[in-house]
Amino acid sequence: METIEVKTKSKQYPVHIGEGAISKLGHLIEESVPRCSSILIITDSNVAPLYLQQVKMELKDYQVYKWVIPAGESSKSLREYEKGITYALRCQLDRNALIIALGGGVVGDLAGFIASSYLRGIRFIQIPTTLLAHDSSVGGKVGINHSLGKNLIGAFHQPEAVLFDTNFLTTLPAREWRSGFAEIVKLGLIRDAEFYEFLSSNIESLPVKEELLGKVIKRAIELKAEIVGMDEREAGIRAYLNLGHTLGHAIEAESRYQSISHGEAVMIGMLYAIKLSEASMKRKIVTKRFYQWIEQLGYAFWHPTLNKSGLLLERMKQDKKNSRQQIHMVLLKECGEATLEKVEDQFILDQLSSFKAWVRGNVTN
Repeated sequence: METIEVKTKSKQYPVHIGEGAISKLGHLIEESVPRCSSILIITDSNVAPLYLQQVKMELKDYQVYKWVIPAGESSKSLREYEKGITYALRCQLDRNALIIALGGGVVGDLAGFIASSYLRGIRFIQIPTTLLAHDSSVGGKVGINHSLGKNLIGAFHQPEAVLFDTNFLTTLPAREWRSGFAEIVKLGLIRDAEFYEFLSSNIESLPVKEELLGKVIKRAIELKAEIVGMDEREAGIRAYLNLGHTLGHAIEAESRYQSISHGEAVMIGMLYAIKLSEASMKRKIVTKRFYQWIEQLGYAFWHPTLNKSGLLLERMKQDKKNSRQQIHMVLLKECGEATLEKVEDQFILDQLSSFKAWVRGNVTN
């Protein structure tokens, strides 16, 4: 089992990665959550039948409660948040209680936000069950969506630990692999060109082959931990982690989180951000091989919401990086180096038109 230490100004905690890592859960709680009075496991309707009982078996020495939310992005809502707080109160969780987030990004974000605000904050542990959650489980950003945009309500609340059992990934459908791998590609593009080259040279299809999976996840989490360690509260370079998210979140919100996964939307957002970067920097950032590789992995470059340029622009103006309704986007100076730039509305609209024309003329999906 591999262990990475996340070191921020507010907290230091371990991320344990490996096959069968869940067997270490009891010991991890003893070590990281002293005087734990009771445990609330928050999971969803997809994960519960697969792994809830296995996790509970590791917690025989504790009073354990469970709350199962409907699977899907719609559960990252004020309504589900209130339900979760109410359930925790009915369970009479005290300030020495622990919340365990067992699931993907939706579960982790919602459970973490409940932990951040219940009794003004209690401890929680992340147990990711998706590839996408390699990103969302590390760094302490927790929250829920609003009808006007994604992740507009939330907090910074670091977990006590992250336990990433790679065996849990074996049940993921193809869409979830694409969703998670998009965020891994992003880390290479913004921070580590050598890692990007490794990915594009070795990952020919999804899911990632078992012999490469551990190495890929470990390096992705190391990169995320480095950035979070330097900028815990997104005052500087942590904003670079939002490459592709400004448009990606707009696509998700405009589609009402129904027809496209987070990572698939982010991938379209990254492709657009690269094209916008090239137009802004007046030079090529990636080669044609990059687009061929992304298509080979099964990503769609098109979504019907791209026809709603005006509505997407308004959604993009709700992005947390913006100031005074002025859109700021993460762009690439080159592969492995990002920047945050103010972008004018008309330039965004012009480049959306160019991007749509490019997609229609150059890809088959």
